[in-house]
Amino acid sequence: RAYDTLRKEGIDALIVIGGNGSLTGAMLLAEEYDFPCIGLPGTIDNDLYGTDNTIGYDTTLNTIMDCVDKIRDTANSHERIFFIEVMGRDAGFLAQNSAIAAGAEAAIIPEDSTGSDQLIEFMERGIRKSKKSCMVIVSESPKCGALYYADRVNKEYPQFDVRVSILGHLQRGGRPSARDRVLASRVGVGAITALVQGQRNVMVGIRNHEIVYVPFIEAVQKRKGMNPQLIQVLNELSI
Repeated sequence: RAYDTLRKEGIDALIVIGGNGSLTGAMLLAEEYDFPCIGLPGTIDNDLYGTDNTIGYDTTLNTIMDCVDKIRDTANSHERIFFIEVMGRDAGFLAQNSAIAAGAEAAIIPEDSTGSDQLIEFMERGIRKSKKSCMVIVSESPKCGALYYADRVNKEYPQFDVRVSILGHLQRGGRPSARDRVLASRVGVGAITALVQGQRNVMVGIRNHEIVYVPFIEAVQKRKGMNPQLIQVLNELSI
């Protein structure tokens, strides 16, 4: 149906902006109908392989940072522990980097299977240092989200006032950041350039500040790894 509509409207190429689902659809359209498709990385999760950043990611980081700054005011004044849940699907880029940017005491991400053990260690260190409030950023998960960890801390440390804040769809809106606008402009021009040069069935990304063209199959099926240096930074900054 999509192919028939494109032909009916006289469209001879398609530029798709989106994440794994959108680019998978573009890949199938390109493969089944030999239709020229170019993808642009658009997802707040920043989990597409082959590009350093995706459109929307930086804007969401700024939104989360602003929310954490506001929540910290009440956490400090009322001596509370806040577990703040952020989006990210099955990737921890938002949780990790928003924790660093906002100065949160810890982050729990899906790439690290020792989250529960680290949480207990984190709490024990906080108790030894007489911490009265803290912020923990938790990447969303159907099984082990912010509510799960908050409940565990409540049971283990009933002396603390534990609260949960799930930012939800607040993260998906707002004015795009300058960095996202520049990124979108660069990959947009890259998409047109690719079509003019006869390229097809690739995602336009940016690696090391340079435009790159990544085959759809790699962009949607390969897993993007976390930056080990940023993981170390987060560990060093945690209490």
